[in-house]
Amino acid sequence: MLEAPSIQWFPGHMAKTRRLITDNLKMVDIVLELVDARIPQSSRNPELDKWLGDKPRIIMLNKADAADPAKTQQWLEYYQRQKIAAIACDCKSGKGLHQFLPLVKNELCELLERRKQRGVVNRPIRIMVVGIPNVGKSSFINRMAKGKRAKVEDRPGVTRSKQWVNLGTDLELLDMPGVLWPKFEDPLVGEKLAFTGAIKDDVVDIELLAMRLLAFLRREYPKTIEQRYKLEGTNYQDLEEFDLLELVGRKRGMLISGGEVNTERAAITILDEYRGNQLGRITFDRPDI
Repeated sequence: MLEAPSIQWFPGHMAKTRRLITDNLKMVDIVLELVDARIPQSSRNPELDKWLGDKPRIIMLNKADAADPAKTQQWLEYYQRQKIAAIACDCKSGKGLHQFLPLVKNELCELLERRKQRGVVNRPIRIMVVGIPNVGKSSFINRMAKGKRAKVEDRPGVTRSKQWVNLGTDLELLDMPGVLWPKFEDPLVGEKLAFTGAIKDDVVDIELLAMRLLAFLRREYPKTIEQRYKLEGTNYQDLEEFDLLELVGRKRGMLISGGEVNTERAAITILDEYRGNQLGRITFDRPDI
């Protein structure tokens, strides 16, 4: 079995984001941490707990429509046991976002009551929005703002500086650039981030990544690849990972001269189809239950 690829990714703007978060924390009332519902643990920056301290926080499992619903429910129950406020949603469609503001006000009920008793009125709730690249922060802000207030693009590293977004008289969002961390102690974390596109493809081995994805799907979601790549009746469960990639490429007719399989093209297709939600609802991380 192939080992997970070693991926390290810490460009200069990531260090700048760390300073932005800590310097601006005192300006906000609560932090919204967006994670990818497909990789709720792997898409959480482990440094954030240290940076945020005891600041109130909500975790939003975004892209829930692309995640395994049973596992998403397990994650919500896990956070509940950890006394962490959490919701699942899909920011592009807006599904589940109706839960957000009531949850914010519930988490800040004591602060809001103190302000009310002091006669502080019309003071907006300020929320810092944090998360790794490509997790959907801009989609969330645009949906909340009901317009294109922040640039949305399906590639990591689009937001490079902090942005205040005023949502009316009672809410302001502070959008932070996506930030990864200096070193992935577990190579599987980097692998999962690469699966979902949080790490740029030009710093990974595409064929190795596709082989690892196929291996995971074969183990956890076998019917998915059987049906998608017409593998019923083959010995795909017994193949080495490269041979499985070749089999998928051959089934798709991705041949070059001499009848060999264009494995690079097959790898790109597999990753594109997964990221395009053509392989069904898949979750890579499991909660510690």
